[in-house]
Amino acid sequence: MHSQTTVAPPSAGKLNFVLVCIFIDMLGIGLIVPVMPLLVGQFVPGRDDQALWFGVLATTFGLLQFLCMPALGALSDRVGRRPVLLYSMGGMCLNFLITAWAPSLAWLFAGRIIGGMSSASMSVASAYASDISTKENRAKSFGKIGAAFGLGFICGPMLGGLLGDADLHLPFHVAALLSGANLVYGYFFVPESLAPGVRPPFDVRRLNPLAALLRLVRRKDVRGLVVVITLVTFGQMMLQSTWVLYTTFRFGWTPRDNGIAMFCVGLVSAVVQAGLLAVLIRRFGEVRLALMGICSGALTFLAYGLATQGWMMYLFILCNVLAFAAGPALQAIVSKATPSAEQGELMGSLQSIGSLGVIVTPLIGTAILATVSHLPPGDWRIGSHFFLCAALQAIAVLVAWRYFRSHHSVDSKGAH
Repeated sequence: MHSQTTVAPPSAGKLNFVLVCIFIDMLGIGLIVPVMPLLVGQFVPGRDDQALWFGVLATTFGLLQFLCMPALGALSDRVGRRPVLLYSMGGMCLNFLITAWAPSLAWLFAGRIIGGMSSASMSVASAYASDISTKENRAKSFGKIGAAFGLGFICGPMLGGLLGDADLHLPFHVAALLSGANLVYGYFFVPESLAPGVRPPFDVRRLNPLAALLRLVRRKDVRGLVVVITLVTFGQMMLQSTWVLYTTFRFGWTPRDNGIAMFCVGLVSAVVQAGLLAVLIRRFGEVRLALMGICSGALTFLAYGLATQGWMMYLFILCNVLAFAAGPALQAIVSKATPSAEQGELMGSLQSIGSLGVIVTPLIGTAILATVSHLPPGDWRIGSHFFLCAALQAIAVLVAWRYFRSHHSVDSKGAH
């Protein structure tokens, strides 16, 4: 008789569980994006407080995620993927429930703390997929994971916006229901993927979330590109943490309006990265595509800040096609400069830049927005945080240009 911890052979069914797990998690997270800043507004007296406290909430979640994710990943190597995945699903379910029922701002913080401490499903699910995949089909499995991630985040904000128009608490109830269903399914139907014999001892050094990032910074050959990726990432993170409050303050947008806008962002991103990216790289090369994409992002940030009508925001999203190709192009250039045996560490290090951005940028962006929140909707200064984002992208263009000119091993097509 087999217990639930029996290690199962690779199968499409088990990969499907990972895909469903990630899709539901991203759907649940996406559901709350259009409404969370507005929910904070129910517990504070003014717009400036709303912006500041939402920034602190976002940073709290990001900080705990940054600190706990390496520990949960290391723990999954030791005790197995299944227990950590179940813990993550249960924690996210509790996070959504506490937020839905929160009677005060302190309870919102309690939910964000629990959510940040348990949001490891993406990394552990990827490890699960690696366990059950052969070397030949591992890249394909990771591609499916990326698609599930993107699809969940495309559909989530749209659905959350529609539900939030009816009741700001409703998206959190639905997200909790989805996470709970995921937990039940995982508990009863999903076996362990990691054989006991291949589990390494627990190493305390793996708990340091900055270790991988520091190793990347020490690489002189790609240090300039690391700076570029950091500037681009921080600009994008600042946009994500301020978008809903900005459009609400300036254009009076509802959760439905923001849900539609975020659906457009996810759709353009998916079309570019899944369909157009290969064509764009063949046409322009990775280097020129990266430079063009960052330039497009800088101009679009400037346009967001200067927009006078809400409909313009949709137009700018749809015109900003090249910016969605900049990240993959930069990642490919750095990857080509890295030995095969170090690719896994490289990807983890690049991900840590995003994790660091989740901590830093909400505080900066919402603090700027809080300062200008009292201005009338037509005042151009309300877009000040977007002007900062545009400046970060402009600096990134200059650093990237200097890097590519000084590294003659990379030509305009991005080849060695």
